[in-house]
Amino acid sequence: MILDTKYLIHNTNDMRVIAGYLKGRILHEPHGHRTHPMSEKIRGAIFNALGDIEGLSLLDAFAGSGAVSAEAVSRGAKFVQAVDQDKEAVRCIRKNIDELKLSSVIKLSQANISSWLDTNLDATFDVVILDPPYDDVRPELLEKIANSVKISGIVVLSLPSDTNFELSPTTYHLLSTKLYGDARLDFYRRVG
Repeated sequence: MILDTKYLIHNTNDMRVIAGYLKGRILHEPHGHRTHPMSEKIRGAIFNALGDIEGLSLLDAFAGSGAVSAEAVSRGAKFVQAVDQDKEAVRCIRKNIDELKLSSVIKLSQANISSWLDTNLDATFDVVILDPPYDDVRPELLEKIANSVKISGIVVLSLPSDTNFELSPTTYHLLSTKLYGDARLDFYRRVG
């Protein structure tokens, strides 16, 4: 018997769910230059820092591939709202949601996040994860999105390491900052 080795070779560039009940499942990535999929290292750092998210709700504001959304559900989040305006990204997220059978826990909206917030004024979340396009970091938009987190909730910002932006200290307490090459993760708790 001759073994066809193409089925045995693992592509190390595949993006995967890191932990939880979906651990190891492959995720599709959008093609093109409009998104920068979050690396497994950074995704892992976010969720390791968050700890137990069992039963929490999460906003994935610049969803890209949906990897953050899938990771959150895999680790026990009860609901994730994923928002992205890019057509290719939304197609990719939908494919990941469908293949992983997550349509009951991830709601996907193709929209500009600012417009989405304007039409969903009552939407609040336990955790808000912001990974905006690194070439278009808009402080006023990040502050607006962060305001959708509940009091005592957590906001995670993934930004270029040389960005000087911080959320308002009267509303958010900076818990920690972690640097990963050209990326910086800031973790905040909403206090006001």
